[in-house]
Amino acid sequence: MPSFVARRSQVLRRSAASRITTAFRVDKARNFGSNPLTTTAQPSVIGQLSTDVSRMSSASHVDEPEFWRQLAPFRDTSRDDFLSWEWNRKKVVETTPKLYEFLDAVVPEMVPRAGGIAGVQTRDEFAEDVAGGIKRSAMSVRVMPSVLSMMNWADPANCPIFRQYVPLKSIMIKDHPNLKLDSLHEQVDSPVKSVVHRYPDKAILLSEIILFFYYDQFLTRVGANTNLVIKEPTKLSRERLLGAFAYIESQEGLKDIIISGGDAYYLPAHIIEWIGDSLLKMRNVERFRIATRGLAVAPNRFLDTNDHWTTTLLRLSDKARQAGKHFALHTHFNHPNEISWITEKASRRLCEAGLTVRNQTVLLRGINDDVPTTPNFVVDLPQGGGKRLACSFDSYNRDTGVSTFRAPILKSKGKEGKIYKYYDPLKPLS
Repeated sequence: MPSFVARRSQVLRRSAASRITTAFRVDKARNFGSNPLTTTAQPSVIGQLSTDVSRMSSASHVDEPEFWRQLAPFRDTSRDDFLSWEWNRKKVVETTPKLYEFLDAVVPEMVPRAGGIAGVQTRDEFAEDVAGGIKRSAMSVRVMPSVLSMMNWADPANCPIFRQYVPLKSIMIKDHPNLKLDSLHEQVDSPVKSVVHRYPDKAILLSEIILFFYYDQFLTRVGANTNLVIKEPTKLSRERLLGAFAYIESQEGLKDIIISGGDAYYLPAHIIEWIGDSLLKMRNVERFRIATRGLAVAPNRFLDTNDHWTTTLLRLSDKARQAGKHFALHTHFNHPNEISWITEKASRRLCEAGLTVRNQTVLLRGINDDVPTTPNFVVDLPQGGGKRLACSFDSYNRDTGVSTFRAPILKSKGKEGKIYKYYDPLKPLS
């Protein structure tokens, strides 16, 4: 990309986004038509906290355009290649030089500035904005080809997909004064390596450190080091997982296990099956789920017949059903524009095989922080208070943006009767 790096100036970093769980529904996948770069999906809102994708109709009502060919780097990419997991892995943009090269190929000479900042900017000015954002980001940039193909490159600074994956210096604001890198106290609630045990009946099994995307400051335990954060190495090992299994099996009250990380999509198929089989053998475990953003960022893989990850996932689902236990896939869409015909076909394959799919969303300023896009949410309380419905606060001060909550189910480690404070994100500086 251009030689703009030396021209960076100091800027306030953005505040960390509030974490939420929510659901939205799109009645049709994006219909790209003749201009995929300017289409905006119109979501229909449902007033519930989770969506069971298995209720989707098995009939397809959308066209299947090769929308990725609209971008110069993918213009000669065949349908078979684009749907190939191996091709997607090779084409992932995960280093700064690769990102600058991609921006140079797809960003027009002039583009609008981010919302709230008047006027337009040159491609070089936009690239400089990106460089400044990366320098001050807590997470490294890693973007899959499927995601890059869905972005609105005519107006990237205001694209709800682009803004999730690539930081912009111009829209960063000062961190909240109460920000902590481990704000959810996951290390405090980790009795053994690779396990976070906060609720009496639920625990997280941390199985992998690779993450598909993001520069969210709360996700400081995953991804590569950045200028801002040096992260504790958490290499996957058999010994570490065996220790985690032993702890989970020793806790009679543990019924529900979330396999997370990073992203379980990067776990080899045989490791996924080994973890699943190990949990299925435990008498105390009644439910387990795999957390991955794969369906949102690389749905291609679910359709790749040469890749064994999906067949392994579905085989685990069958094993759980036969054992009388519940198994689900938890995915992560933040905006309806992330849904394409590939997403629909991938979801249909899963639901027709009987796999339960649920979605979790993060509330992000300027991306989905409006009622039509995100109607309901829960807050993840700082200091290990866990998830609570946002409307269940004990008190809320609109002037200070501080709300208080209780978590009656949490009684150990001095949490019984504890009052938790939750802070609204800071407003942008004028």
